[in-house]
Amino acid sequence: MKSVLRNAFAVLGGLIIGSVVNMGLIMVSGNVIPPPEGVDVASMESLKANMHLFEVQHFIFPFLAHALGSLVGAIFAGMLATTRKMIFAVAISMFFMIGGIMNVFILPSPTWFIVVDLVLAYIPMGLLGGAIAASRGKARPQVQA
Repeated sequence: MKSVLRNAFAVLGGLIIGSVVNMGLIMVSGNVIPPPEGVDVASMESLKANMHLFEVQHFIFPFLAHALGSLVGAIFAGMLATTRKMIFAVAISMFFMIGGIMNVFILPSPTWFIVVDLVLAYIPMGLLGGAIAASRGKARPQVQA
């Protein structure tokens, strides 16, 4: 029972921490790379109407937000899970990928960004996060002084 609760907390925590990283990067993105003139990034209607004004540099932070949110959430879930660390890590990234797919339908983006985002930002980050979590869980030899 204890492992079930811990695994459930791993999933919930991975989703929350990954979402915080994602939203944090999205929120600071406009301060690092300003949006095109006249675009209100807080308004979905403004984004939809002005997406054609966005250049490659404007997609850097959304990609980083998706990739790093998935990675951090996957690492957290994988490290906290008691069993099947890789499965929990990839499950987190799949959850974020579902959000990314939904975003494609809500906010039209250039095809190149959709492909790069969906192919590189989610499942590969979940696999990497799972590998990091699994490597952290292995016993390390103790050095005696």
